[in-house]
Amino acid sequence: MTRLSKFLCVAATAATLGTAASAQDVTLILHHFLPPVSNAHKDMLEPWAEKIETESGGRIAVEIAPSMSMGGKPNELYGQVRDGTADIIWTILGYTPGVFPRSEVFELPLVHAGSAADTTVALNASLDMLADDFKDVKVLFLHSHDGNLIHTSTKAVRSFDDAAGLKLRTPGRTGAWVITGMGAEPVGMPVPALPEAMAKGVVDGALTTYEIVPAINLQELDKFATELPNGDRFGTSVFMLAMNKDIYEDMPEDLRAIIDANSGMNVAKEIGALWEGFEEPGIAALEGAGVERIVLSDEEGAKFNAVSEGVVQRWVDEVSAKGIDGAALVEGARKAIADAHASN
Repeated sequence: MTRLSKFLCVAATAATLGTAASAQDVTLILHHFLPPVSNAHKDMLEPWAEKIETESGGRIAVEIAPSMSMGGKPNELYGQVRDGTADIIWTILGYTPGVFPRSEVFELPLVHAGSAADTTVALNASLDMLADDFKDVKVLFLHSHDGNLIHTSTKAVRSFDDAAGLKLRTPGRTGAWVITGMGAEPVGMPVPALPEAMAKGVVDGALTTYEIVPAINLQELDKFATELPNGDRFGTSVFMLAMNKDIYEDMPEDLRAIIDANSGMNVAKEIGALWEGFEEPGIAALEGAGVERIVLSDEEGAKFNAVSEGVVQRWVDEVSAKGIDGAALVEGARKAIADAHASN
């Protein structure tokens, strides 16, 4: 898709997207995979776009194209921004396995400690440590959600043994290792495909968040949601708002400065706090639908954590074999998260 056809595609749906064409110095098209009702769209991306437009005095227009409305699949978003099909994208790093080997450290269970606020600040504070992952794009900011728990429609998971044999959607490859370690079967798919997969019995449930529940009406399919004790989670996912490097570098210096002022550590605390708050509507939706919320005992949680320890070591061994110091990354990520927690 050329930039002209890309613009026409979005402009044709301007009424749906709540935007209007006008003369601008720069028009940027932001493509993502979730619907307009999602927290990410209405509470993060739209306000971010509006702030850019306001601070630029209208010289930058940001058109948002949700639900893959510019075409392609969620796992193609990174390629779209890298190649210039989209100006800006918001995506999950795990949708393109192997592309971001360093950043994946923040997704690991027992590295991520269950706080979107802490991990989001840590991610943006660690961009120098992760820089080799992002040579081909301009990272605007990274963030996480509060982390994954076990959602099921067929069986309650009250103990480690209860997870055996379940088919669970995985958010990424390290999530798949966690699921396999439970004795369950991982099934990879983007989160928008989950409701249909659960309804048809393709999966028994998923590793995913509370946050996503209202956006995909997961409360209509869930019967149980299982958490680790003490607010811990089964790892998390790392998300990225990124811009095409050439488009960024071609912008006037004063407009680049506005983008920069709304990127990285300048917005990390705000974005992290948003994702902390997004949990509550999801929990409320599940409670309203009568879904049982299960918190594992310390004894059963320890059994899952033993699996997670193996996942961390497997990750260290795998990336170290590729010439990346995995142990140093784990140590650096844990320190960055601890530092963020102390400052939040």
